[in-house]
This record gives sequence, C-alpha cells and structure tokens, in this order.
Amino acid sequence: MGSYVQSLILIMMGMLLLWFGYSLFSHLRGQVSFDRQKKRKKQVEESVPGAPRTCPVCSAGLERGERVKSSAFPSIGGTDRLMHISGCPYCLDGSRVRSCPVCGILLKPEEILIARMFEKPGRSHVHVLGCTRCRGPRSGRPGR
Repeated sequence: MGSYVQSLILIMMGMLLLWFGYSLFSHLRGQVSFDRQKKRKKQVEESVPGAPRTCPVCSAGLERGERVKSSAFPSIGGTDRLMHISGCPYCLDGSRVRSCPVCGILLKPEEILIARMFEKPGRSHVHVLGCTRCRGPRSGRPGR
C-alpha cells in the first residue's frame, strides 16, 4: 500500500512540473511574439527609401512574403520592361501616406508609379521613373 501512495505522489508531482513548465513556456512564447510585432511595427515606420524590400510608394519596410501590387508589361526586344506600381498592403489600405519618390507630390488612391524593371538571373531591379502626373501622357514633357 505504501508503494502505491509513493507512486501516486510521484505521478502528481510530475504532472505538476509538466503543467508549470508548459505554462512558463507558453508565456515566454507569447512574449517573443509580442516583441516580434513591436519590432515589425518599428521596421514599417522606419525604413529607408530605395532599400531592398521597401515599398517605393510609401517607403514601408516589407517582410519576406509581403508583395507590392504591380503590373509588368512584356519587353519588346530589350532587357527592361515597363511596370506600373500601385503600392504595398500598408499604403493601399490608407494607413500610410502615398507619395511620388521623383516629384514628391501626394498620390491619390487611383494614381500609380511608372517604372522600368531590369531582370537578371536570380533577381530583378526596379527603377522608378515617376508618377502618372510627372511622367504620364499629360505631363507636358516634350516628346510626348
């Protein structure tokens, strides 16, 4: 009878230790997740324009998997393609200010950036030419 009581006490102590370890681990895991969200928010707010994985419309830093909404048109015998850039999820939903990196004017929701995309094996490079107002057909530039 004494060995059964000892076994029961040991089993209860083991279950208590498992519960304590699990609750401690889940709390730490939640804290790490909170720290990542805080770091992510800071990264979105403090990104450098022109840096890799940066939205050219609002300069928000983008994480892996986040994409900029754009349309690339077929190349006509060259290495570069014409591209229209609408923006990232942050500036398209209105949470960030949209501006043209060339002329600096604020963009309306329907306005886009015009760019050239140069494709190389394994990566691509985008050069922003301007917005629909400073680069578009009604911009008043000669030759248009």
